[in-house]
Amino acid sequence: MRSSVLRSVKTLAKPAGARGYSSESVPDRKVAVLGAAGGIGQPLALLMKLNPLVSRLALYDIANTPGVAADVGHINTRSEVAGYMGNDQLGQALEDSDVVIIPAGVPRKPGMTRDDLFNINAGIVKDLCSAIAKYCPNAIVNMISNPVNSTVPIAAEVFKKAGTYNEKKLFGVTTLDVVRAKTFYAGKANVNVAEVNVPVVGGHAGITILPLFSQATPKANLADEDIKALTKRTQDGGTEVVEAKAGKGSATLSMAYAGAIFADACLKGLNGVPDVVECSFVQSTVTELPFFASKVRLGKNGVEEVLGLGPLSDFEQEGLEKLKPELKASIEKGVKFANA
Repeated sequence: MRSSVLRSVKTLAKPAGARGYSSESVPDRKVAVLGAAGGIGQPLALLMKLNPLVSRLALYDIANTPGVAADVGHINTRSEVAGYMGNDQLGQALEDSDVVIIPAGVPRKPGMTRDDLFNINAGIVKDLCSAIAKYCPNAIVNMISNPVNSTVPIAAEVFKKAGTYNEKKLFGVTTLDVVRAKTFYAGKANVNVAEVNVPVVGGHAGITILPLFSQATPKANLADEDIKALTKRTQDGGTEVVEAKAGKGSATLSMAYAGAIFADACLKGLNGVPDVVECSFVQSTVTELPFFASKVRLGKNGVEEVLGLGPLSDFEQEGLEKLKPELKASIEKGVKFANA
């Protein structure tokens, strides 16, 4: 999947794994990016413009979107780009969308807790999801806005109230955790990162992020201390970037890349490409929690199958039990906000 996104920079040839699709024969698909003028939104808009599976790209934000759309729209790839700005144009941006990606909101700054982040972003997500329920109720929704552990439950509650909730079409994008886990594992194991796969389960914040390095491929016999260090680094990846940027930004470029990877997987699923599997935070019965991130098989209806956790090491089993109370609280916080 990663290679198909990158290859599209150079050509509109069929993406890897598309099995017979070409840019001329793939279905028309409209993708809307809500928050397209922001730090994640702009590079995400660029990457979606490069994706040959996208035929129409709608870029929405409260300000500055026409400039982003004009800039991205000059790129010589398949999709037609339109920019929309302000509440009165939100419906037009959303109409007929197959996939809606939501990176809208504010990034985490130094000293800002995830509670601070929640108070700002929760309201934004609630309003945007109300519009999705009205204008494109059948679209697949990819939630990037943090804290994902709470914003996904907020979206679910908004859709339930509107009578449009389809648990198969609501995804929390946790792909950045997978991207980081792959990168860090490849570096420590000294293997080709392009061949690495690491499932990451749980949630999308701190200790709720649980990389399953015992299931990583190719297999490397890393010491227990290395596994613990890799797990901690994956969990703290966002903080690492915030600190490296000295308070002047957060993980925008890597998040945009991860968002594009997951959106690409959703589009392939919609188009009938078989065996598309990614980790995502979805409604789940894998644990006793109502939402949980694990491997998900994607298809024409969104979620085709939520896959189990597989065998866990003792360290991972311990991590799973530790994350549950925090993840449960975050989910309940989102539900409470949505119903307030």
